[in-house]
This record gives sequence, C-alpha cells and structure tokens, in this order.
Amino acid sequence: MKNSILVRDLCKQFPDFTLDHVSFQVPQGRIVGFIGENGAGKSTTINLILNELKRDSGAVELLGGDPADPAVRDRVGVVFDSCSFPAVLTPRDVEKILAGVYSTWDSSCFHEYLKRFSLPERRNIKTFSKGMKMKLSIASALAHRPKLLILDEATAGLDPVVRDEILDLLLDFIQDEEHAVFFSSHITSDIQKIADYVVLIHQGNIIFEEEKDALLDNYGILRCGKHTAVDPGDCIVRRETGVSVEYLVRDRAAAGRKYPQAVADAASLEDIMLFYIKGEPACGE
Repeated sequence: MKNSILVRDLCKQFPDFTLDHVSFQVPQGRIVGFIGENGAGKSTTINLILNELKRDSGAVELLGGDPADPAVRDRVGVVFDSCSFPAVLTPRDVEKILAGVYSTWDSSCFHEYLKRFSLPERRNIKTFSKGMKMKLSIASALAHRPKLLILDEATAGLDPVVRDEILDLLLDFIQDEEHAVFFSSHITSDIQKIADYVVLIHQGNIIFEEEKDALLDNYGILRCGKHTAVDPGDCIVRRETGVSVEYLVRDRAAAGRKYPQAVADAASLEDIMLFYIKGEPACGE
C-alpha cells in the first residue's frame, strides 16, 4: 500500500516542549485520525509536515515527494481550525485569489461545493457563521483537486449537524482509494466515526499507531475491587477510583475470562486516550 504521508523520526526542540522522534504513516485511500490532549504536539507535527516549521531532524514525505516542492503542495489541501481568509472578502474573491495560486484550480468544482454548502458567493465572509466559514475553507481546499487532505481541528466548535456533514464529505473524498485524509482532532467521537487508523500523541511522543477497528474490538476496561490481583502482563495502564481499580487491557475477552469476578467493558477511543494520558504507566506497581 502506498503512503500519502510518511513521517520518520521527526524531531523539533522548543524551550518548553520537545517533539521526540515522531514516526507514523498515512496510507493512500485511508483516513488517519491524529488524537491527543491540547499541547501534545498535534499542530506542531502538522506544521512540520507542511514545512511551515523547520524540523531539527527526521524525514517527511508527502505523496512520495518533498513537502517543499510546489508540485507536491499543489496536490495537498489544508484546513485549519479557523478561516484564514480576510473577513472583507467574498467567496468569489477567494476564488479569484486561489485560482492564481493553484495550477490545478477547478472553478466548477468550487462552485459546486458553494452550492452544496448553501454558501452565497457575494456575501462578505464576516457575515458567515463559524460553520459557514469552515465549509468555505473545505470547499477552497477541495477545489484544486488535491490527493491528500490535512485537517487540524477543522470540526472544533461546530454544531453536530455541521460536523456530521463535514465527516460525510471526508468519507466521500477517499472512496476512490487514491485520496487520503490526515485528520487531527480532540473530538474523539469524530475520529471514531470515520477513521481507518488512529495515531495517539502525548507530550511529543507517539504512544500508538493502530487500526481503529482493532482498538475498539479488542481493547477494554477491566473494573475490579482494589484487592483483586491482576497480572502486570494483562494490562497496559491502571487508574484508581474511590472504591475500585480500572485497567486498560488489550484483550477484553481474555481479561473477562481470566478475571470473572471483574467487569470487562468495551472501551471507546476517548476512554483509551484518557487511560494512556492519565493512567499510571505500569500495572500492579
């Protein structure tokens, strides 16, 4: 399987934060969700991938090429968490500008998305709601026919209806299996709905890179009393509540059979992320 994004040992040092040998891939034809708490390094990683920040070391490939190559950047659509177009512009003004930026700009495609999203061509962007601004950003990113779409918190602050509409659009985007989406979000339910793979970053380090269905099918939360003995090899991390101990386990079914006195529940993507971030690093210690 070809990779639309390949990141290897990416490092960036700041006075108060270090992105430490980050590695992952985004396969062609797939949606990869990028999750982590605020300040974990998601936006820093994306800016390094896009060559907006200079990396200290490591390597990045976009669509098999150099992120700094204009021909590569022409085939990458980018959407951030806020609309970057000046408020005095209209969608028609935006088109005039971007048509001169992208050699692959497709005017008919842009207008199709404006119609689909019910965005008025001649109204100033300052009159748009947050959802309308985000739709305009996505329409602009898609109108130059990219092969790769990178989104950084693009659904943040949007109502569920608009978010659902955008998620459906991302699913449509990859249907031909030649496109790919790298989707950073702290809304794990959005990632859980559409992602094929999930990458978790915490304090500048990649914690895991897993297939989403495998995570949801196999991982679980083992809930038991504080005096229940659980083998360290059976769990990943642990978390204590007032009256019990909860363990994140990789094999929910096996844990349920081995510890019948405990409750083995399914784990959502949010559960898994919170356990890794807030749980104790070792089981039984």
